Amino acid sequence: MKMEITPSDYKILIVDDVMSNVLLLKVLLTNEKFQIITANNGLQAIEQVNAEKPDLILLDVMMPDMSGFEVAQKIKENPKTTEIPIIFLTALNSTSDIVKGFQLGANDFITKPFNKEELIIRVYHQISLIAAKRIIISQTEELRRTITARDKLYSVIAHDLRSPIGSVKMVLNMLILNLPSSMIGPEMFELLTMANQTTEDVFSLLDNLLKWTKSQVGKLKVVYQNFNINQVVEGVVEIFSMVAELKEIKIEFDTSNLTDNIEVRGDIDMVKTVVRNLITNAIKFSNPSSTIKIKIRTDSRFAIVAIEDFGCGIDDEDQKKLLHEDTHFSTFGTNNEEGSGLGLLLCKDFIVKNNGDLWFTSEKNKGSIFSFSVPLVN
Repeated sequence: MKMEITPSDYKILIVDDVMSNVLLLKVLLTNEKFQIITANNGLQAIEQVNAEKPDLILLDVMMPDMSGFEVAQKIKENPKTTEIPIIFLTALNSTSDIVKGFQLGANDFITKPFNKEELIIRVYHQISLIAAKRIIISQTEELRRTITARDKLYSVIAHDLRSPIGSVKMVLNMLILNLPSSMIGPEMFELLTMANQTTEDVFSLLDNLLKWTKSQVGKLKVVYQNFNINQVVEGVVEIFSMVAELKEIKIEFDTSNLTDNIEVRGDIDMVKTVVRNLITNAIKFSNPSSTIKIKIRTDSRFAIVAIEDFGCGIDDEDQKKLLHEDTHFSTFGTNNEEGSGLGLLLCKDFIVKNNGDLWFTSEKNKGSIFSFSVPLVN
């Protein structure tokens, strides 16, 4: 698509010691509706550049007292004028002169006597580059403002929503534990259970959103340390067993093939977040009265955690969309639990930051196995 140029928005400085050349160039470019200013020598040219800040300079090379090359050098040495493009007008056509001009920052050369059509085309070419640069600068600034506003919004979410939702979550957890169905009736207990689950989901989403944002803007640092992966997984399983029980799901953590201590190196909080998200997903997509199996194995370099459910699984077409930011994909759980699709992207991001990998296998209506690796301590 051709860029639309409004010539009257651009100012061109013509510098030549021969008045007839200045007048000819001025007539040609004025006819094109450009703003024109002129100078008859190098010193005057520098004064005009500093005072008028032209968008483009047509600069004669062969001038008395100060050559065009010297003028260009002074313009390029000034941080305020260094970005102004220069087209040299010259009768010189030796390779050494052209090389010298480009070394001094020339954007183009036009050989005298010049062809009028060629001159206009070369001027428009430089102006179009200036216009494109202005668009890029404008869009970059707009993008910067958008990102700043987004980060501020996420900060509000983190500090103004996460804390009260966390308090509500704790209250509902206590109510679930202390108000059995026999006390408040099955209908009220079901409503309380739904409210508890919704609050858990919202809190999890806010937590993921905060961490994802910090990770994307580089504010979430990986703190490497050695830790026992068995204990981390076991601690998360213990917390989520109660959540699973609400759906009559049993979580089995198979430790039969484990030694007492599998030491890995990574960020313990990031790994906990990954385990929490994968177990939450397994619960969401498991059928009531089913089992979730968790195993840890090792190879020569990694500890590998596998979380297997026997739920609804993922069809082949949807599998292609998982773990890709550009195909941001989410679906509903077996009890119509709504997902954001953010959790798995966060898991992938965190595991890659910890020098491991995350992958899955799945079969529709049979279940899924999500696995990730963390480097063993050498």
